[in-house]
Amino acid sequence: MALLTARRTTKRFGGLVAVDELDLVIKEKSIHSVIGPNGAGKTTFFNCVTGFYRPEEGEILLGDHSLVGLMPDQIVRLGIARTYQNIRLFPVLTAIENVLVGLHCHLKANYFGIVANLPSVRKEEKGASEEALRLLKFVNLAGKGDLFAKNLPYGEQRRLEIARALATKPKLLLLDEPTAGMNPSETQEMMDFIRHLRDELGITILLIEHQMRVVMGISETVSVLDYGKKIAEGTPEEIKKNPKVIEAYLGKGSAAEAN
Repeated sequence: MALLTARRTTKRFGGLVAVDELDLVIKEKSIHSVIGPNGAGKTTFFNCVTGFYRPEEGEILLGDHSLVGLMPDQIVRLGIARTYQNIRLFPVLTAIENVLVGLHCHLKANYFGIVANLPSVRKEEKGASEEALRLLKFVNLAGKGDLFAKNLPYGEQRRLEIARALATKPKLLLLDEPTAGMNPSETQEMMDFIRHLRDELGITILLIEHQMRVVMGISETVSVLDYGKKIAEGTPEEIKKNPKVIEAYLGKGSAAEAN
C-alpha cells in the first residue's frame, strides 16, 4: 500500500527546474532512499513534501490527503516529520525540552488553562514529560534529559533530533543525510537504529543519503534523481548496476565501461 505518492511534482526557482515532473511512490512501512548528485533536487523534494515549498505543478498525497498548499504544521499533524542535513536543535534548551517541542503539536492546553493552572493542564504536562523521557530512552539518551543539546556529542545530537521528530507521532519520517559527519562506528549504529525505527514502531522511512554503504545496506527501494528528474528506481542491487546511475555519478566513460 502506498503511504506517500508524488505525481508529476514540479518545483521551479525562476528559470531553474529543481524538481521536474517527479513520480514517486513510497510504500507503507518501507525504507526508501532517494539518491543523486549534489543539486539533483532531493532536498527540494523533501521541502515540497513538508510544506516549506509549494510545487507549481503536480500533486503530493499522504494516503488520500493532498499536501499541496498545506502549512508545515498541518502536514506534521497529518503524520509527516523530518530531520535536516544540518542539525537544527535548540542548542540552549535541554534534551527533554527539545523533545517537548515536538510533542507540542498534540497538546490541547490553551492560554487560559495554563494561566489558571487547571488540573487538566497539569495532567497533560505530566504526561508529556513522561512521553519525552520515554522517547529519550528509546533513542538511547536515558539520563541525559537535563543536558543542553549543544553539550551532547554529535551522534547523540542526531538521535535527539530524531526523538523530537518521533514526538510528533509520524507515519512517515524523512531523514536528510542522517549519517552525515559520522565515523564508521556511528554510521553503523545509525543504520541499525533506522531499521529499529521501522521494525519496532512501524514507521515508514524516506531518506536522502550520500553514503552508498548506508543506502545499499538498509534500503528496500532506491530512487535516483539527476537534474530534478527520476532516472532510475529499483532494489539496491539493480541500482548499483544501472548504467544511467553510473553515468550520473561518474560520467559517460564509466557507464560505457560498466557495459
